[in-house]
Amino acid sequence: MTKRILVTVGTRPEAIKMAPVIRALQAQPDLECRVLATAQHRQMLDQVLAVFGITPDIDLDIMQPGQSLTGLTGRLLLRLEEVLAAEQPDAILAQGDTTTVLATALAAFYARIPFGHVEAGLRTGDLSNPFPEEMNRVVASHLTRWHFAPTRLAADRLLAEGYAPDSIHVTGNTVIDALHMVAATDPDSGLALDPARRTLLVTLHRRENFGAPLGRILDALERLMNDNPDLQMVLPVHHNPAVRGSVNARLSGHDRVILCEPLDYTAFVGAMMGATLILSDSGGVQEEAPALGKPVLVLRETTERPEAVSAGVTRLVGTQAETIRAAAQQLLDDPAAYAAMARRESPYGDGQAAGRIVAALRAGLA
Repeated sequence: MTKRILVTVGTRPEAIKMAPVIRALQAQPDLECRVLATAQHRQMLDQVLAVFGITPDIDLDIMQPGQSLTGLTGRLLLRLEEVLAAEQPDAILAQGDTTTVLATALAAFYARIPFGHVEAGLRTGDLSNPFPEEMNRVVASHLTRWHFAPTRLAADRLLAEGYAPDSIHVTGNTVIDALHMVAATDPDSGLALDPARRTLLVTLHRRENFGAPLGRILDALERLMNDNPDLQMVLPVHHNPAVRGSVNARLSGHDRVILCEPLDYTAFVGAMMGATLILSDSGGVQEEAPALGKPVLVLRETTERPEAVSAGVTRLVGTQAETIRAAAQQLLDDPAAYAAMARRESPYGDGQAAGRIVAALRAGLA
């Protein structure tokens, strides 16, 4: 009997990481894959789905200007209740730690439908950092039937928290599956870059960095650009006004800084491949860039992805301006320090995670 699997995606990172799973499910004759877009982030989600040729079967179009976390969660739960009653899936999958994931796991629990959590077991140990993502993933874990852990460390965390061993599956991270698909096409960023200059790629979007931390990060970026005349910077500016206003005010007049709209995933992979050094507060970039041999300085105080830090291919530098500047300058000045980080090494998998998830799900539904 064919089993119906509902996959929910709400943000750009979720779409990137679930695209390989959706495609793997769609290739199975005994599984019917239905895709639900909550559109927690509208435009950036649509970009990624288009790259992978995925059209949602259901689109909640939930995003509203200035939406609060409480309002978003409430609207999602009410709409998901309606969808689950109509769809009657045999299982539901979601990825990561967003409000979409929390609401999906809770709605599935209320409807008594088994929930599979892709990228399960990530933790910082601080419930408020990152906010609200740490809480989202901790709560989602309590509601999960199948924990698809990206690494052995993530699986060990789940075991330590008391989850049943037979519910935990180490699969690798699906972002590496997606990265391999796109990198194989030798993508172009589409940006007007000077090939004679080194390129600093920067991404900023974390809620906990809004305000003073973002100001300090921008201080460091300005200093780096002033101290290194051979350096050009690419900064795709997140749509959130809390980011956009500050970034534009500080960097829009610099002749070697390219402030652009968020890049589609193909172009962003091209930008990573062409970068000398990456500074980011993104979780996905911490996973992707090491697989491309690009050093990453992580603009956060904590990370739930310590595997790359332990491997020496990312470095946690926080949000203090001088710490960021000094770490970046060392990599720009010291070829040995740069080479030590610029190893094409991925602790997050071999690009076959989606197949392992589908196999575990099929076995669990048998």
